Amino acid sequence: MTTSWLLESVSGCYAAGAACLLTEFLLHKGNDWPRQRLALDYTRADTQLSELEDPGEDRASGAHMISTARVPADKPVRIAFSLNDASDDIPPEDSIPLVFPELDQQLQPLPPCHDSAESMQVYKQHCQIAEEYHEVKKEIALLEERKKELIAKLDQAEKEKVGAAQLVREFEALTEENRTLKLAQSQCVEQLEKLRIQYQKRQGSS
Repeated sequence: MTTSWLLESVSGCYAAGAACLLTEFLLHKGNDWPRQRLALDYTRADTQLSELEDPGEDRASGAHMISTARVPADKPVRIAFSLNDASDDIPPEDSIPLVFPELDQQLQPLPPCHDSAESMQVYKQHCQIAEEYHEVKKEIALLEERKKELIAKLDQAEKEKVGAAQLVREFEALTEENRTLKLAQSQCVEQLEKLRIQYQKRQGSS
């Protein structure tokens, strides 16, 4: 991983000449631990001092040493401390409890900062939007199911319609066949009657 450093230095000197404040912010982005250091140089007489030493050497144990002393006015005193933010303090994304188990991980509301009213407000709004999204998703699922049912009914109706049309065509064909058969029957009856008359004439002449 490429290592990048950010160094910001802000200094301010007070008008009375009592002290000079030097603030240094040192942030290391990478696999190492981030570090912050605040240093104050005092030149005020008999100042009660508290020194929080850099725990860099005792980083494994996490110990901090505090000492107090009175120093003469002609000797500048440096107070320095460092804040080590271990990456383990930030829980991984997978360990965050799911507020809405039905939603995807990226849509889950993140735990708020309880000391911040704005964070709590954003969290409440996020939860409300997540609930609305969940309800809309449920309605969409129900509508999709209803759509499938209607499509199935429409297919069945189309099949029945096709079946009815086929029955109508079969009925028309049978009706036409019946008419043809009746016409043939009447013709046969006429021919039979003619033959009967001819046969009677022959019998009378003999």
